[in-house]
Amino acid sequence: MKKWWMMMGIALVFLGACNGGEEAYQTIEISEIESYQEEGYIVVDVREKSEYEAGHIPGAMNKPLSEISNGNLDSLDPSQPYVIVCQSGNRSKQASDSLVEADYNIVNVKQGMSSWTGSVE
Repeated sequence: MKKWWMMMGIALVFLGACNGGEEAYQTIEISEIESYQEEGYIVVDVREKSEYEAGHIPGAMNKPLSEISNGNLDSLDPSQPYVIVCQSGNRSKQASDSLVEADYNIVNVKQGMSSWTGSVE
């Protein structure tokens, strides 16, 4: 019985560590981007420059994840809210994690440009 309780305790600790608590930012659906733009958020496309130039959400700025990961946050204003988007949702999550750590006000997009059905520039 003692062994069972010990195993349960280890399992609970493990499950708690896996959860890690809630993220410090909201994650939205790609269909919500335009409403956030209307509220004053700027879309930041964290794909590499060549991907961005091949087509991006109108009004979006490009700030590649590679730059954000290296601590280059030039051109980003900490007082400005941002919507973070990439190709599939993976890089935007990484960028969102970094930006929140640096005290930026962001929302992450669950999907990416591969799911975008709106117009592109």
